[in-house]
Amino acid sequence: MLDVAALKSILESILFVSDKGVSVDNLAQLLEMEPEAIEKALKEIQTELESQNRGFQLRSVASKVSLFTYPANHQYVEQFLAASDFRRLTNAALETLAIIAYKQPATKSYISDIRGVNSDGSVATLLQKGLIKERGRAKSPGGPMLYGTGRKFLEQMNISSISDLQDLRDFAADEETKEQIKQSFVEQDSEAQTQS
Repeated sequence: MLDVAALKSILESILFVSDKGVSVDNLAQLLEMEPEAIEKALKEIQTELESQNRGFQLRSVASKVSLFTYPANHQYVEQFLAASDFRRLTNAALETLAIIAYKQPATKSYISDIRGVNSDGSVATLLQKGLIKERGRAKSPGGPMLYGTGRKFLEQMNISSISDLQDLRDFAADEETKEQIKQSFVEQDSEAQTQS
């Protein structure tokens, strides 16, 4: 049998990872306890959170118990979530950002050449989020805009300068992987020849 402190700790952990809330009955079934014991522990957690003016509250909505951020902190939570741009980036934007970070300053056409597709939309998204900045114009015909990472990128990556980025060679495939890739191309080529 769990002591009260352990039970409350378990309940807090479950509620923390639950994005839709959990019913008391589900908690009781999971922990093999009576619903009344769960309800009592949840009320204690709720009282403790309120009395300590914590950053989150325990509430029951539609017969499910959930943790909610403290209403007075919503402004700061919204600002934080707006700044957490990496979680909302598409794969295309992440690829574009990686190219700019490692090859800066870079033009849109250079980025598109590496990716093999037009990258205008991804560049616009990254500019709008403040992860990249315009860094002047290239000294080539037409003077295309050059892009590089900005301060917000460094903050999001938790690095002090671009030189702190992991070396690209660390991402290179080892010999075994290169051989597997080569072999898959050979097999695809031979299948294509057999079918034609």
